[in-house]
Amino acid sequence: MSKEFKLAQQMALKKIFNNEIEAFIKDFIHDLAENNVAIFAGAGMSKAAGYVDWCELLCDIATELGLSVDKEHDLISLAQFHENENNSRAGIIKKILREFSCQAEPTENHNILAQLPISTYWTTNYDTLLEDTLKAAYKIVDVKHHNDQLANTRPKRDVVVYKMHGDVQSPDEAILTKSQYERYYRTHEPFITALSGDLVSKTFLFIGFSFKDPNLDYVFSRLNLHFGKIPKRHYCFIKREAKESGDTDDSLKYKQRRQDLRISDLKRYGIKGLLIDDYSEITEILRELASRFRKRTIFISGSAEEFGNWEREDALKFIHVLSKKLIQNDYRIVTGFGLNVGSAIINGAIETIHENPSRYSEDQLVMRPFPQIETGEKKLPELWKEYRHMMIPLAGISVFLFGNKKDTNGKIVIADGVLKEFEISNSYGLIPIPIASTEYAAKEIFNEVIADENKHFEGEEWIVNRLKTIESIDKKWDSIIDELISLLNQLNN
Repeated sequence: MSKEFKLAQQMALKKIFNNEIEAFIKDFIHDLAENNVAIFAGAGMSKAAGYVDWCELLCDIATELGLSVDKEHDLISLAQFHENENNSRAGIIKKILREFSCQAEPTENHNILAQLPISTYWTTNYDTLLEDTLKAAYKIVDVKHHNDQLANTRPKRDVVVYKMHGDVQSPDEAILTKSQYERYYRTHEPFITALSGDLVSKTFLFIGFSFKDPNLDYVFSRLNLHFGKIPKRHYCFIKREAKESGDTDDSLKYKQRRQDLRISDLKRYGIKGLLIDDYSEITEILRELASRFRKRTIFISGSAEEFGNWEREDALKFIHVLSKKLIQNDYRIVTGFGLNVGSAIINGAIETIHENPSRYSEDQLVMRPFPQIETGEKKLPELWKEYRHMMIPLAGISVFLFGNKKDTNGKIVIADGVLKEFEISNSYGLIPIPIASTEYAAKEIFNEVIADENKHFEGEEWIVNRLKTIESIDKKWDSIIDELISLLNQLNN
């Protein structure tokens, strides 16, 4: 995972997007910050992980009927034909179990989305890739694939995954045939109601849909009345029609014209088509989106048994006001509640949020206090390591303050926990911002990043001069804060 994050950061720096994609990224980041995003995952997301799409799923079924899946455009009717001929769905159910029971590895797209604060997923897929990836990202997932489940809420859930066409664990209930789609608005009315509500209140990103699949047409036709009232804009990725083997110039123009009309038609549902030349561009866009969003979250690492050349009152005031300024500049703070440092961070953030609750949100402060006593099978170092790997990837920038502790002999030493957080930050591609004038671990980290700026600031080497400027401001905490906020704003703009 850590190598993927580092690679994602490096690759994001090299990509330039067109105006349409740039506008989407900026708007979507804003919606992410407001916890107002939903993902609708189609067969394309699972196919990239190795699962079959509808054509492949029904290939043998078509052959059994004496038809060719390549010549059939209405695949739902094909499934219906098979049920009619056999007076049973047993063959299709067996096919679902065989194709989707095997375990597949999630794609990079799955992993990127799982790290983002997205609490709602919709899918027409039967497999468990979405929920498995979200669980691996330490999220509590509430899966809904049956009407009865919609009435119950899993305690402390982070994410809801609506599987509107069923789940591989219950293949006999999977939505497959034309008659099922025709009755869907009655048999699955709670799903239609829930989806309608989300489409009104959230910004959807459709991934893995060609919008040629007849199964979606059935669902969307029932939602059309609701769509007409939706002021929100939703997005989908659509691969631009390109010349294929056997295409003439005229046939290509025809396909392109039809695609243009299809994209225009999606506007009836509030969906804006984002054209791409290759499906790999989706991953590039998601990388960039995640990288930019994570830069709005600042991980603050630090602990202080003492404050060195700083007066204690000045040091605590510095941390307190820094936290306030971060919240006021619409940043989110992640902290592990380090000794003395953590309390000042929390006090500054909460004070700002409570002063203006209509402007700032408690979601801007993520606190992860470290356990101090072993009460289970896991040792504290193992728990601390897991904790750090859970909270640090939430951020895109890490700020290091002070960093000392007392050893077993009562001597003040460099805090190894802060150094470990620096290592983990590096592995996840966070941009390190050590405040050298606070000394201790922060000073060591400063020396290291200055000595190898290409490693730590690839594409952003200008940061080095800004860090040196901050270092030169000796204990003038208000000036340090101004320079630091300016640096962060420059990184984000």
